[in-house]
Amino acid sequence: MQLGMIGLGRMGGNIVRRLMQRGHACVVWDRSAEAVAALAAEGATAAASPEDLVAKLAAPRAVWVMLPAGGPTEDTVRLLGELLSPQDVIIDGGNTFWRDDVRRAAALRPKGVHYVDVGVSGGVWGLERGYCMMIGGDAAVVRRLDPIFAALAPGRGDIPATPGRDGRDPRVEQGYLHAGPSGAGHFVKMVHNGVEYGLMQAYAEGFDILRSADSPVRPENERFSFDLADVAEVWRRGSVITSWLLDLTASALAQDPRLDAFSGYVDDSGEGRWTIQAAIEQATPAEVLTAALYARFRSRQEHTFAEKVLSAMRKGFGGHVERPGGPSAADLAAASMEGRT
Repeated sequence: MQLGMIGLGRMGGNIVRRLMQRGHACVVWDRSAEAVAALAAEGATAAASPEDLVAKLAAPRAVWVMLPAGGPTEDTVRLLGELLSPQDVIIDGGNTFWRDDVRRAAALRPKGVHYVDVGVSGGVWGLERGYCMMIGGDAAVVRRLDPIFAALAPGRGDIPATPGRDGRDPRVEQGYLHAGPSGAGHFVKMVHNGVEYGLMQAYAEGFDILRSADSPVRPENERFSFDLADVAEVWRRGSVITSWLLDLTASALAQDPRLDAFSGYVDDSGEGRWTIQAAIEQATPAEVLTAALYARFRSRQEHTFAEKVLSAMRKGFGGHVERPGGPSAADLAAASMEGRT
């Protein structure tokens, strides 16, 4: 199948590579000519502009947008809506606010252009491991794009089948879900990232407690000096709290037991805030997720070992690099206005 990709960063570039490895043809464009040239050298068709990308795709076209949420995605979707024809599809795979998906889909519908939102989890490891995807859009359009999603998904792997799933959508067991109409995919991904905040915070606080077990505030005969790398490693082996996040933590602690490479500044990319906002609107209790979000806010004022653990996990799964000292007041003000920091 043929796909256009706009945005060739950490995620977009590897999505293209995974698709090409599985026999799909990709036409690519990015503001960075170097990024375009790199993928062209690997077999993609280079485009000189969004207009050129659309011209090089056969109808009905599918164009995946993998850009930062907000202005860059908004402007690109608007432009594609003008360039594309009826039955063409725009796929937004970024971390977009789900209400923006609902609005964009409605705006494109009179033109006959379809809109599909895809929440993507897999980070910088997706090229190798595959991407878990939560998809929103018209069911027939999602089915048409199935070869793309099937190629990107991780597949069943060695995960045992869940008892009682007979007769349910088999795509879910391959690692991708049609969650519902436009906006549903990013809503599920939003909550996924809110849960991620809570899981990460629990690990971080647990390792901070272990690290402080030899504190002078404890009686001398009740102090323990734990090897945190070994604790993380043994928890990976058959415990009920094993996970990929724990794998990343174990790796970070084995390489840097004190996590001296991390300051403890922990950013939030927006989905955590949106999850709490949805919980408030629905009057749904979310004590743990709310506390985890506020812990990230606090990390920008004072740094603990727990926050270094959080930073290490974020770098491990998403390639997120700390910004020492944090963003400027202007950055925070702008992000707060958009609700997307």
